[in-house]
Amino acid sequence: MPVVLNKALPEFEAKATNDITVTNTSHHGKILVLFFYPKDHTPGCTTEAMEFRDKYKDFVKAGAEVFGVSRDNMKSHDDFKAKLELPFELVSDNDEKLCHGFGVVKNKIMYGKKVKGIERSTFLVDANGILRQEWRGLKVPGHVDEVLKAVKALKKSSAAAAKAAKTAAAEQPAEQEAA
Repeated sequence: MPVVLNKALPEFEAKATNDITVTNTSHHGKILVLFFYPKDHTPGCTTEAMEFRDKYKDFVKAGAEVFGVSRDNMKSHDDFKAKLELPFELVSDNDEKLCHGFGVVKNKIMYGKKVKGIERSTFLVDANGILRQEWRGLKVPGHVDEVLKAVKALKKSSAAAAKAAKTAAAEQPAEQEAA
């Protein structure tokens, strides 16, 4: 089942570097950023990963967990992560279940041949597991800053909603006592 904006993520489970298992519920309570990229050790993917690396502390400060996702195997991910000193984990999606679930597998023309590839895409999931924003077919320059801005806005709106709910809950007993 593909992901749908403003709906809960469908069930999934995937392995990431450092022997971490990522599921649709493993990061509830935190904002989740999943960035899908075509291939480890390629120029565009290296640039994107380094930009997420350089802003990683800002993402954490905003309450977000970041994961990169590609079809590469774990050995490739471990090498890529070490080479670039990435502070976040990389999900290996060899069987393409996650890529198909997020709808990022696309037909591309490469050197005159039709091939199946990954469309560079990022997904923003709120602390309750609801897909809140997606960027598809994106260009790397400026993208990470745009995602960070969206994470901060999501955190701010979540905090405002929590405060409103707390205020409403506090007023309810007072109203019941008055009745």
